[in-house]
Amino acid sequence: LLAVMFLTLALLRKGIPGKQWIGKHRRPRAITWHMKQNFVKHLEREAENEYWISRPYMSLEQEQGHAAARREHIWKNIKSERYTKFPPHKYASDHLNHLNITKTWGT
Repeated sequence: LLAVMFLTLALLRKGIPGKQWIGKHRRPRAITWHMKQNFVKHLEREAENEYWISRPYMSLEQEQGHAAARREHIWKNIKSERYTKFPPHKYASDHLNHLNITKTWGT
């Protein structure tokens, strides 16, 4: 009788509310050996990256101003491009020159 009651409770028990794979009360996913293996590989890769990033590529003397010439070259290119796009100067005398049509020698 007792085993039947527990079986009934187990069968009639409410399941996971809502969607079973998302939400606060979701069903936990089983961790497989493959998932563990992938995670270990990920951690090893991350440790190797951290190892290489922690060692400087250049010394402090080499690093000081190493990109100044390149930056100056790029800035000169940008500046020359801007100058080529800049329209020619316009003067008020050129703009108002059409008013001089009626001017004669005497006036």
